[in-house]
Amino acid sequence: MAERVNLFDHDRPGLEAFFSDAGHKPFRARQVMKWAYHRGMRDPHGMTDLSKGLRGWLDDTAVFSLPEVSARRQSPDGTVKWVVRVATGDCVESVLIPDRGRNTLCVSSQVGCMLDCSFCATGKQGFNGNLSTADIIGQVWLANEELRERGESVSNVVFMGMGEPLLNFDAVVRASNLMMDDLAFGISKRRVTISTAGVVPAIHALAECSDVSLAVSLHAPNDELRNVLVPLNRKYPIAELLAACNRYVQGLGERRVLTMEYTLLKGVNDSVGHARELAGLLRPVRCKINLIPFNPFPASGYRRPGGESVRAFQKTLIDAGLAAMLRTTRGDDIDAACGQLTGRVVDRTRRQARYLARAGVAQGA
Repeated sequence: MAERVNLFDHDRPGLEAFFSDAGHKPFRARQVMKWAYHRGMRDPHGMTDLSKGLRGWLDDTAVFSLPEVSARRQSPDGTVKWVVRVATGDCVESVLIPDRGRNTLCVSSQVGCMLDCSFCATGKQGFNGNLSTADIIGQVWLANEELRERGESVSNVVFMGMGEPLLNFDAVVRASNLMMDDLAFGISKRRVTISTAGVVPAIHALAECSDVSLAVSLHAPNDELRNVLVPLNRKYPIAELLAACNRYVQGLGERRVLTMEYTLLKGVNDSVGHARELAGLLRPVRCKINLIPFNPFPASGYRRPGGESVRAFQKTLIDAGLAAMLRTTRGDDIDAACGQLTGRVVDRTRRQARYLARAGVAQGA
């Protein structure tokens, strides 16, 4: 018997094609989506407006399969981190940040990360493949299951967990489509954000097929420094990246802006001089800037700057006419803050072993 298709892997066009290719009417996809996403029904036999024969066929050929929660931790500040076991057997992490009725979910898109940004714990875990659309959507579903107990749901999704989303392009686009589809999660396109370290060709491709919100992990005001912090910059330098960003934001309409993420590292990129250089760089770009004080992890070699220097950096940007927000650190006590997610990765590379050796940590400990 052929392996059943996981319907969480399909957005609306994909699900319509699944029914059509099997000789069924495409509108059945919309019926099934309403049952699954609006009513939480994953058993085809419970979808009572489908014929008995169609329900039987669907049960034989398809499944709505979710990843498994391996562990759950909660911070006193309300932040929740789930360790989720995905189809490969690896574990990734997703983080829910509740804030006065707003529930932001940070989802992972890869097992580990193909990139190796120097200040990010995820990159030190190495890489073991892309997540499927179902693996990504499952993170939202599982968070909603918990929130439903208090009459709430995920209101915002950010692809800022483990991995570089635009290096898992097709699955991430399908997942973001489902997040924004009224027949699925129905989240506003302003509240679904894909974050990228700067995969320029994929930014151009995204502009052709989506108007999801975009965040760019910049972290440096010049190529020399960014080459060290974000090695991808050697392939796609800042000028090329910002040209792609300007093209993307022009397609979003006049009222929407990009988000530029800037992690502040003590004595590295946090001086007033760096802030002035950043202001000059970003003035032509329709964007807001999220300032993120570094969240420590073992053997990173970096430190978090003090509050005075953070405020001076922010003030310099604001005085230059830019919108600069300081991100409040949440969940760092459970290693759930920005840059701290690690999961459990069977590393295809040797990066994890090299990092553990530098950190003086025995593998398997």
